[in-house]
Amino acid sequence: MKLDYENETFSKFGKSFQEKLVQSMFYDRSFFDQMSDVFDPYFLEVKYLRLFYERLANYRQKFEKHPSVEIMASIIKTEMEEESEVLQKQVKDYFARIVATSQVEDEEYVKVTALDFCKKQKLKEAIMKSVGLLKTSSFDQISEVINQAMKLGLDNDHGYDYLIDFEERFLKRSRNPMTTGWKIVDDITKGGLGRGELGVVIAPTGAGKSMALVHLGAQAIKEGKNVVYYTLELQDTVVASRFDSCITSVKLQDLHSFKDLIYDQVKELEGKLIVKEYPTKSANVNKLKQHLEKLRRSGFEPDLICVDYGDLLQPISSYKEKRIELETIYEDLRGMAQEFECPVWTASQTNRSGLNAEVVTMESISEAFNKCFVADLIFTLSRTITDKNNNTGRIFVAKNRNGPDGIVYPIFMDTSNIKIDVLPSTGETAEEINDNAAKKQQESLQEKYKKFRNGGKD
Repeated sequence: MKLDYENETFSKFGKSFQEKLVQSMFYDRSFFDQMSDVFDPYFLEVKYLRLFYERLANYRQKFEKHPSVEIMASIIKTEMEEESEVLQKQVKDYFARIVATSQVEDEEYVKVTALDFCKKQKLKEAIMKSVGLLKTSSFDQISEVINQAMKLGLDNDHGYDYLIDFEERFLKRSRNPMTTGWKIVDDITKGGLGRGELGVVIAPTGAGKSMALVHLGAQAIKEGKNVVYYTLELQDTVVASRFDSCITSVKLQDLHSFKDLIYDQVKELEGKLIVKEYPTKSANVNKLKQHLEKLRRSGFEPDLICVDYGDLLQPISSYKEKRIELETIYEDLRGMAQEFECPVWTASQTNRSGLNAEVVTMESISEAFNKCFVADLIFTLSRTITDKNNNTGRIFVAKNRNGPDGIVYPIFMDTSNIKIDVLPSTGETAEEINDNAAKKQQESLQEKYKKFRNGGKD
């Protein structure tokens, strides 16, 4: 008699699910290893997927390693001559599709669901086998059959094997960096912020951190990239207006007068922008991820994510100390960057010591110094009252995983049309600039005190 578990396949999940599953097994060696304990090719109802999987599994068994895209292409070309032309074409078309889009949509869901299905089939098989052993075998033997089935399909990724995985560390890995729009900064960061990386702009209140995030987002749009901008402080229309000004150079106060001109320019952009507004402290990173998944399902694939700003998010879990909550928020933001494989820019506010500093250093980070540990690129933005009047300021590259840091650059910053230019470094360090500013302030105070003592006379 044929058992029920033998009749079950992935048919109830549909063809798209099965295609994504085989694609995941091809691109993720660790997942293939995990599935191989419990997977049966006949769970696949689509024949061309079974053939593709079998060629993949045969290569794995013979050479004890995963085939590259080039090798798999050769296998499909040379080892399927005995199959019908229709089947050969189906396999080749499928392979072409998964090579063109190596990112598997809904990958985590597909992996978890498929693994759960296969493990249950193996467990059913063990249970049915145990029924036949009840009269002839001991409890320990039956228990062993069930326990072995329970162990199948467990995560067997023990980590990166220094010898077996030797070739992997010599593969060229693309960061796909997103330009900052500042050549000087791109030069020291190997092109900007990379895929899966977190960048943080740190500034005191009113210095222009939101303006800086708009600039970064606008540069990506000009490059034809899709940007998602989360605002937890300003209205979505206010943020969109800032993008109008940054992209077209029309001053904020003149936007209404040049409505038609602005529309004519922005409609020609290849990149797209979604601005999503949440009330302050009403959203956490999970909520952002849910929104991003909705955008993906609608066909909008984000290339850059801006969060204005991280300190105004809720932590996913609550903690007694605010600094720990902030640390976890930034850890979650970097996790989101890795999960969606795109750069994430956010901002953070300094404490009071950063308000009048010539150069904001890491010491001025508000509440949680540790939140910066997970960031890949951090620059601070400093603008004194004099700077604001003169459209000047400074940025300090506080952390840079992909190049030098500790560098101060003067900037031109006109907030009337969100124009920010980074100028060549003068060579002065942050400490030297702050020390010189402190000395000048001290000398000015002494001069004022001297005049006061002399009755206002020089």
